[in-house]
Amino acid sequence: MVTKEKQYVEYADALTAFSKGLGEPEWMTQLRLDSLDKIDELDLPVIERLRYNRWPIWQVPDLTGAPAQKAIDITEFIEDKADAARVIQAGNESVIETLPESLKEKGVIFTDIKTALREHPDLVKEAYMQQAVKADKNKVTAFHAAFMNSGLFLYVPKNVVVEEPLEAIFIQNSLVQDSFIKHVLIYADVNSNFNYVEKFLTAGQEKNPANILVEVVAKQGAQVKFSAVDQLGEQTTTYFNRAGHTFRDASIDWALGVMNNGSTIADFDTNLVGDGSQSDLKAVAISSGKQTQVIDSNVVSYGSHTIGNIFQHGVILDRATLTFNGIGHIIKGAKGSDAQQESRVLMLSDKARGDANPILLIDEYEVTAGHAASVGRVDPEEMYYLMSRGIAKSEAERLVIRGFLGSVISAIPLKSIRDELVETIERKLTSR
Repeated sequence: MVTKEKQYVEYADALTAFSKGLGEPEWMTQLRLDSLDKIDELDLPVIERLRYNRWPIWQVPDLTGAPAQKAIDITEFIEDKADAARVIQAGNESVIETLPESLKEKGVIFTDIKTALREHPDLVKEAYMQQAVKADKNKVTAFHAAFMNSGLFLYVPKNVVVEEPLEAIFIQNSLVQDSFIKHVLIYADVNSNFNYVEKFLTAGQEKNPANILVEVVAKQGAQVKFSAVDQLGEQTTTYFNRAGHTFRDASIDWALGVMNNGSTIADFDTNLVGDGSQSDLKAVAISSGKQTQVIDSNVVSYGSHTIGNIFQHGVILDRATLTFNGIGHIIKGAKGSDAQQESRVLMLSDKARGDANPILLIDEYEVTAGHAASVGRVDPEEMYYLMSRGIAKSEAERLVIRGFLGSVISAIPLKSIRDELVETIERKLTSR
């Protein structure tokens, strides 16, 4: 048997010092070291229709714990919302954390992951890389578990309903060279109900990798509405993993705008473990320039009478590439479950490359499942009709795109995210 050379073990001492310097509990330090030891043994996750083994996503972050040499001016990225429930992070540090006293009194925790590990270690341990994603799932998750350098923890207690959205803004500091390894853990206790909104942005033009892992654990009866707009920079190569885990009668609704400017893998996975649980994933994406984006969406039904939907539309401009991979998997024993998906890609350039690959894996009887997929160009008759009414070609294209993406955007429940997506789409189209 040939053993692989372990190139990351040399970081063990620095990683231990980094963890101790943050005041992390012993179990977290050990998780880092165990993951470090496994990185080289594990395989890369399989992303259909993409070879990314040479992507620069393995840069070890700064482990000194020193502040970044150049700080981000956050004023150009945010609006003033003094009374909002929000966390804003610039690089690896939280710069703003606000939570109404009424929510604090109910036991809601909304803070950076470093603080949560110091002040609520047992609560974090219950969910951190235990259910939605295991640290040893693959090479990417092990690397993340070892070198995670910042993040967020949101906990909503049993039976608590939060009316106003909980908002997080993460600004990657590419004014300096450093890996952006962010972990977001959302823990929804029994019968809790809330909306969570997040944005990922980039400041600066340094070439940096991003390894971002978002976990949503929804316990029995919890209802989580998760909305996001991703706008990381052109010089950022990103592996995005958002993963959900549902207990009985819980639900996670995903509304995702994949609007990054650099090469991106967006890996979205939801495990419907509890009977009667469900997930509804809506995603829109735009690829432009020479960008490559792959959106890999998987919903796996383990419990009976679960519902898993995947609904995604994307637009490709210039020489860009966009691929939708979708898997609806109904495991043996998941009777009465339903898996549906739709993936559609619109290409606005002869040099664009698009693909849609829907897959259904059905291991049980007495279930329902279906899929639809299409990849095509703008209908010439639609363009002719619009231009015959005196509309310029560029504006006609924008109208067609808005109509194509609008069917997904209009289904997103949160108005602020709908508006944010429309503004981002307009900005990407007008900057061509």
